[in-house]
Amino acid sequence: MTTTPAATFPVAISPIQNDQLVLVVGESGSGKSASLRNIKKPDGVIYANCETNKKLPFPAKFKQYSVTDPYQLYTAFTVNEPKPNIHTIIVDTLTFLMDMFESVHVIPAPNGMKAWGDYAQYFKNLMQQYVAKSTKNVIFTAHTQSILNDQDMTLEKKVPIKGTLKGNGVEAFFSTVIAAKVMPVLKLKDYVNPLLIITPEEEALGFKYVFQTKLTKDTVHERIRAPMGLFSTSETFIDNDVEHVLNKLSNYYK
Repeated sequence: MTTTPAATFPVAISPIQNDQLVLVVGESGSGKSASLRNIKKPDGVIYANCETNKKLPFPAKFKQYSVTDPYQLYTAFTVNEPKPNIHTIIVDTLTFLMDMFESVHVIPAPNGMKAWGDYAQYFKNLMQQYVAKSTKNVIFTAHTQSILNDQDMTLEKKVPIKGTLKGNGVEAFFSTVIAAKVMPVLKLKDYVNPLLIITPEEEALGFKYVFQTKLTKDTVHERIRAPMGLFSTSETFIDNDVEHVLNKLSNYYK
């Protein structure tokens, strides 16, 4: 009598690598890029600028690169992976990155159907083969739009994406999705916490740039998410500072 050998995986499974993976979403001018200003050890940050080399709204000591072809991001991950002095890779923004892929690789392609398949596969490969294997903090920013959901006739605020990726949405690839917003100071009075500091200038202006970390009854159709218990109810709104989010995640997963 012969026995069937136990099934084995054809290739080795990679252990969980990337330190923290965060998506910062928001409308134009909501403070997405500005939220990067306080990242510690900025000389250890790779900043991939996908927005036609638009300047950051603060003087940054990041290692800054202008992305002119989306496939350059693959190299950004592989080249910097073995460098211990690099701790964070930022892609600003995912929206412009995918628009760039459409302009550079889809529109000129002789086979449009194949090109749109490459569009979807590019993003999946970026997330599953490069981001997933990275040992660095990885931060993406992305623009949001209010899009009508035809099934229940509600307006959903989400990151616009084309092709087959549209079904699940890019947010599905992230466990932490934080929304950058401009909020009236009066609406923040019920959210007192150490991570929300309202300055005298903000009091005088009447508004503040913040991160929304949890859903509220007024934002149930947004795709904000975070690990269970990472933020308390009082921390639904915090300063728009990515370093606060990285610190919370680091302590949460210790």
